[in-house]
Amino acid sequence: MIYLLDVNALLALGVADHEFHARVAGWVHRHSASTFATCAITELGFVRLASRIPAYGFTVAQAKLVLSGLKDAPSRRFTFLVDDQDASRLPSWAKGAKQITDGHLAALAAAHGAELATLDERIPGACLVERLS
Repeated sequence: MIYLLDVNALLALGVADHEFHARVAGWVHRHSASTFATCAITELGFVRLASRIPAYGFTVAQAKLVLSGLKDAPSRRFTFLVDDQDASRLPSWAKGAKQITDGHLAALAAAHGAELATLDERIPGACLVERLS
């Protein structure tokens, strides 16, 4: 299985100080036979948030290095999904402004035979990164 990590899941995986780091890292470990994916939106979102949130303390250059290290870690497989989806491919459930990016990522994942992996319970058809038991 291929899982496209949304921005929040990717950020939680890459930043040890993130409140959901253990949740996402544990989920990734339990799905170690899977391939994890990023795309332009999720990578840019990672760099933007990691360098913007003061608690993380990253510069843009440092955030890029963290992302690169995350993707190059020998313990997991990462791939990059090329984004060729335009607005006409948004799912019908994406009706409001706050659903546009989620809808786009879900459509992109589906177009590549992947599932969108997220911490957000409100994304139809997405794979929810389960809470730790």
